[in-house]
Amino acid sequence: MDGNVYRQLQNRPDLIHFIRMNPIWYRRLTRYPEMFQALESSSKHFYGKTFYQRVGKANDRLNMLMMLLSMAEAMQEQQE
Repeated sequence: MDGNVYRQLQNRPDLIHFIRMNPIWYRRLTRYPEMFQALESSSKHFYGKTFYQRVGKANDRLNMLMMLLSMAEAMQEQQE
């Protein structure tokens, strides 16, 4: 593996874990070290760190909060 790629991986434990989970990336980086950015992109998708995945999680949390608030409001109306 290229020395620069190896040093970059040493600073990013999440990428090391991703490579262990997907060994094809070890082979790709060994043969084509310029694919490091593609590795980062695949890793973000794997860990759910893309912009759209984060927006989706925030939307889900907001929907859960709205449901809890409406449920609390309905329970308060029943007690009155």
